[in-house]
Amino acid sequence: MLVQKQVGPVSTTSSISAGVLVPGRTGNMGEDIVSELHGRYYEATYRRSMFTAGVSTLIATATTASPTTTITGAQVLYNPIGNTVNVVLNKVALGFALANLAGVVGIATGYNGSTAISGTLTTVTATPKSRFVGPGAALATTGFAMQQMTYDLEGGIILPPGGYATIWSNFIIPASSLLSTFQWEEVPV
Repeated sequence: MLVQKQVGPVSTTSSISAGVLVPGRTGNMGEDIVSELHGRYYEATYRRSMFTAGVSTLIATATTASPTTTITGAQVLYNPIGNTVNVVLNKVALGFALANLAGVVGIATGYNGSTAISGTLTTVTATPKSRFVGPGAALATTGFAMQQMTYDLEGGIILPPGGYATIWSNFIIPASSLLSTFQWEEVPV
């Protein structure tokens, strides 16, 4: 099969409409030109599938000490059973308002495909905000400001419907100490 491509840029002064065929691009040596062109998460954000949620006030309970079957405390990101998307974690940010008493802080994940999470596990403790700011978009007030640590997971954790992620530490972090934020993309199953 012969694949023909254009050497150099596709000349346009505006966005190309959906469904329009354009030639693939090559350099002058015949190599494919592939570029993100925009920011890393531009496409997902533009398509309104990128979300952020975090706590704007200090968490009122302590975190779970090491990953166990009983999780209490910190913010939990939960993808409800029956949801039509996978939740793909991109970033998690943590900050401590009081002294960081935890030697190790991590992300614990779990899955229960038959029973909805309830009790001490709750859905995200703040309303998720679309990262797209424009017509019909809610004001996005959560972010990574004032967080001490941001972990880029690069989509390396996927929560299918029934999956959840939470913050854990090797020591219990005192109540009213932890601030946390999750950033994720919702990808159709």
